[in-house]
Amino acid sequence: MGGWQFSASPYTYHYGYSEDHKPVYAVALTFTDEEGWQVGISPFSNSFGQPSVYAFGGRKYLAPFGWERWYWQWTAGILYGYVGQYKNKVPLNYNGFSPGFVPTIGYQITENVSGQLNFLGTSALMFSLVFNLPDFK
Repeated sequence: MGGWQFSASPYTYHYGYSEDHKPVYAVALTFTDEEGWQVGISPFSNSFGQPSVYAFGGRKYLAPFGWERWYWQWTAGILYGYVGQYKNKVPLNYNGFSPGFVPTIGYQITENVSGQLNFLGTSALMFSLVFNLPDFK
């Protein structure tokens, strides 16, 4: 399970329509240890087109309920980027910084590629592709 992963999000679905919504572009670099603990960083453009970043830690769990190839994970961390007129679009925002929490369910498509759904609170559902990076030891 351990190693580095790179992920990219080609699409985010917002539960509610807003004329202010822009396409969300996100990438992430994550390290997962052998026990499933994770740390990572994700630069992205938020729902309002603002450059943003999410620095996080979390945990990944393989084969929940015995479902082979499936996993679920959670991350929690600090989010930066919701500023100006959009500062109230995330809770507990202070000068652009706010807490973040993202639960995820994923499916291992191949040995090195997974697809996952990231639940972004009550706002959106993000679709991501995750690629295991080679071990450069």
